[in-house]
Amino acid sequence: MAAITLAGGIAFADVCRADDKPAATTNAVAKPIEIAGVHNAFQVTPKVISGSQPEGDAAFAALAKLGVKTIVSVDGGKPDVEGARKHGLKYVHLPIGYDGVPTNRVVELSKVSTELQGPFFVHCHHGKHRGPAAVAVMCEADGSLTSDKAVIFLRQAGTSDDYPGLYRSAREFKKPTSAQLAAVKELPETARTSSIVDAMVIIDEHFDWLKKCQAAGWKTPPGHADISPANESTILWEQFREMARMDDTAKRSDDYRAKLAESEKTAAALQKLLKRPADKTALDATFKLVTQSCAACHKDYRNQ
Repeated sequence: MAAITLAGGIAFADVCRADDKPAATTNAVAKPIEIAGVHNAFQVTPKVISGSQPEGDAAFAALAKLGVKTIVSVDGGKPDVEGARKHGLKYVHLPIGYDGVPTNRVVELSKVSTELQGPFFVHCHHGKHRGPAAVAVMCEADGSLTSDKAVIFLRQAGTSDDYPGLYRSAREFKKPTSAQLAAVKELPETARTSSIVDAMVIIDEHFDWLKKCQAAGWKTPPGHADISPANESTILWEQFREMARMDDTAKRSDDYRAKLAESEKTAAALQKLLKRPADKTALDATFKLVTQSCAACHKDYRNQ
């Protein structure tokens, strides 16, 4: 691919490269395994396997052969429930974001791991970030991993430090009460996922935090120690990537998809700049491109 240079001298070809390889760890708690149609697969415990979204019939067949009974997806995309069902596999769909596992999902994932039939296969899209965080919660809930070992597994799976909320979910896990578990009445095969408008609301929130970071000289805004420019830009970029995978996006116009792709590209450029030393002029120029691409999309599609 030819490199396209964005503000700050970053090449678009760099932005489009695959995610970094999993970080090496000398204290591995999971065993890497090979599964047809699945990437980044790990046998975490005898009851839990982690990996990427299953690709096609061969992946479901391979999971069934391994003894998996229930597949847990924490990705925003609609799972292939029928494809799984052909191989006797049940789906549970509990989407989470990149900023951590919310309390209600902690309870639901805990209920899955302690009350549903395993073994379980847990996945997000790439099997590197949200999926491992869900695995951590499930294994801490059933007592098969301590919080320390859960964090080690996230590192082994390649979960990026750009998502501190996912690590926080593993480190600060609190076992739900019996009453909280009993209050969960439904574990859906296909969850009602966010609409385009819902996703744009989330993007607006992270965009506003980036404005505050810019006002603070591209540093943590005063009084908000939990906010960092690098983390906010990464989550913004991931939100655009998640929107691109929505069923609703596939049904929309070429113009909409082009504007969304431009927003993703500029957000990725900002994220790359914030992960390494960069001067304020380059950051401001790149953020201006993000602002312009977001504004163009919002103008035409915010209320559709």
